[in-house]
Amino acid sequence: MKRSAYLLCALVSGLGVSPALADNCSNLPTSAQLHQLLKTAATTQTPIGGLFEGARMWVAVVNRDGELCSVATSTDDPSGVWPGSQAIAKAKAYTANAFSLDDFALSTARLYTFTQPGHSLWSLGQSNLFNPVFLAAPSASNAGRGQIGGGLIFFGGGVPIYKEGKIIGGLGVSGDTSCADHEIAKRVRDLAGLNPPLGKLADDITYSSKDGASVFTHPLCVNTYRNGVQIGSEPAAAGY
Repeated sequence: MKRSAYLLCALVSGLGVSPALADNCSNLPTSAQLHQLLKTAATTQTPIGGLFEGARMWVAVVNRDGELCSVATSTDDPSGVWPGSQAIAKAKAYTANAFSLDDFALSTARLYTFTQPGHSLWSLGQSNLFNPVFLAAPSASNAGRGQIGGGLIFFGGGVPIYKEGKIIGGLGVSGDTSCADHEIAKRVRDLAGLNPPLGKLADDITYSSKDGASVFTHPLCVNTYRNGVQIGSEPAAAGY
């Protein structure tokens, strides 16, 4: 074995990662890169909307096999982001990868209506539940790296990622409203140069109030913006 190959095997073995996984994740952003991409995304084409303007996020990336490759938060202290969003980000990444193809990018935002009662994919979420074994304390968020955590999420924040026209995995963001999550996810993908062949807006979120009703419609969130333009806000509660 060549010395460079031997050193690589020793390194990934010390990290508890197989050489095969290291190769499967080698063309995807690292946790350190994701951390910086999140911070930059929150200041790109603002406002972002939501509760925190996209500044308190978890992000996760899976490869094409659905294996977790990297996880990060936008804050330097991970405890400053909702702990519950760790699982959601991982599941969004898995979902976006699981239902997209080279020539068909499908964000989790576009799955919302399909999976509601009375629609054709109702109960799809029961087909592949997230495995909580792959959760960890915020300070050890890479737990589950190299494993397939599963989980299906059908609201904004998950996007497939591409390289040279081929899908290579999925990216999931969580930590704000689902609409703001989607805004950050597509910005991170664009900043990383991992857009689908038809461009960064190929699987953008759509709203009935702006685009007309369709099977791809997503409901408005609190303080909803899309690509820096205000769309509206979630209707106030009534009747209960």
